[in-house]
Amino acid sequence: MAGAGKSPGYARNPDYMIEFEPSPRRVRVKFAGETVADTLDARLMRESRHVPIYYFPREDVRMDLFTATDHHSHCPYKGDASYWSLSAGFGVAENVMWSYAEPFDEVLKIGNYVAFYWDRMESWWEEDEEIFVHARDPKKRVDVVLSHRPVTVVLGGETVAETTNARFVFETNHQTRYYIPAGDVRMDLLRESKTRTRCPYKGIASYFSATVEGKEFDDIAWTYADPIDECPRIKDLICFFDENVGATMVDGAEIEKVETKWTRPPP
Repeated sequence: MAGAGKSPGYARNPDYMIEFEPSPRRVRVKFAGETVADTLDARLMRESRHVPIYYFPREDVRMDLFTATDHHSHCPYKGDASYWSLSAGFGVAENVMWSYAEPFDEVLKIGNYVAFYWDRMESWWEEDEEIFVHARDPKKRVDVVLSHRPVTVVLGGETVAETTNARFVFETNHQTRYYIPAGDVRMDLLRESKTRTRCPYKGIASYFSATVEGKEFDDIAWTYADPIDECPRIKDLICFFDENVGATMVDGAEIEKVETKWTRPPP
């Protein structure tokens, strides 16, 4: 197919990564009770600074449910995207599907595929299991390792956790996290909050806030009461945001605080 020429994005940033590889998994997307895409020929796009995205061949999409719109967007690495709105059952979603009909030369193979905004669909499935948040990256690892090295967490001047039975969680592109048995945590200082988040690699997390010496620390720790089958060893353990506590010590040495998107100013 004809392309749109050389990408200006790659000219400025030749190390930018876009991978577009076949997935061996059957992938389905549902909206308003309808299956709008069902394929054995999905492509997984891994792109710098983005979460993985599934792309679908048009012949495996219910194109009769979609209407082309005048909306367009531009990516300096991929080209100009055209959009479609979706109407199915009692649901309507505007500009929810896109495609690069004439992509830049460096990514020509994406031209015959379409993609959807993840959070505007009803549900996503790999084989017969529902998946959440975004497509899972086959090149990402989450390793949960038992360690008897002493771990201590200090919050508001108080030791709120102290253990020699932590699980160290080593997750690709994330700092090491320390999951601690509840019996080694000052649970009397914690109270469960209403916050819930999802992780495609671990499951649904619930959160704890703390009151220490009259200071409030909102959503300072979390736990996975029912992690997904691939990550059972963190079940019911407590993990603190190291970037927001007073100090986390491993083997008696304070670990360096790493600024993350969860970093908050002290109360």
